[in-house]
Amino acid sequence: MKSTRVVFVHGAGTFGAAAWPRQHGMALDFDCLFLRRHGFDPVLEPLPTDFLADQQIVRDALGEGGHVVAASQGAVSAMMVALERPELVKSLVLAEPACLSLTQELPATAAHRARVEPLFARAADLTDAEFHREFARAVFASEPRPLMSAEDRHRARRLRMQAPPWEAPLEIVPGVPTLVLTGGWEPLYEEVAGYLAGTGAVHRVVGGGHRPQDTEEGNALIREFVRSHAA
Repeated sequence: MKSTRVVFVHGAGTFGAAAWPRQHGMALDFDCLFLRRHGFDPVLEPLPTDFLADQQIVRDALGEGGHVVAASQGAVSAMMVALERPELVKSLVLAEPACLSLTQELPATAAHRARVEPLFARAADLTDAEFHREFARAVFASEPRPLMSAEDRHRARRLRMQAPPWEAPLEIVPGVPTLVLTGGWEPLYEEVAGYLAGTGAVHRVVGGGHRPQDTEEGNALIREFVRSHAA
């Protein structure tokens, strides 16, 4: 199956191959591409979220078609491509998808938005460190670790420039085989997963917090799902 394309789309943290430490080995069996979304660069200054630019990056990476594995906010552009060009997407694996446009009327998403929307509204008036600290308090109810390194500060600036995921132009779900993995720790992501399961997706709770793809079970499910739909 070496010629089978598998495209990996990261979330808001690390990017490229570093975002998928448990999936590196899939490159032995598949043609794997580990993407870097718009505005994510190890050297250049971060850029604001551009959902359409991310969609184009995923679409171009698929070439003549393949499978997409996406995490958190990366799931938004993955689903946008599957809606626009369903013939290109053979299957979708979504780890804790932040597809909040779909569920913004549901209780957990509405409560999350009520907590963090005022923070996003003030983002331009805050420093990177201030936004980073208030985001951690609002979303994780905890104090973040200090921004010690240049990489930490770069990441904090990028976080402040991210658009709220409920602003993504995503209103319906694609009709392609879909596996949703969640960590079972946060009602917000379980709500999104439940919504997707109601439209035909397979949902599995595997632990691992916001990174279920890093668990042994999550990694095995990803490999099995892609392989089964590539056969």
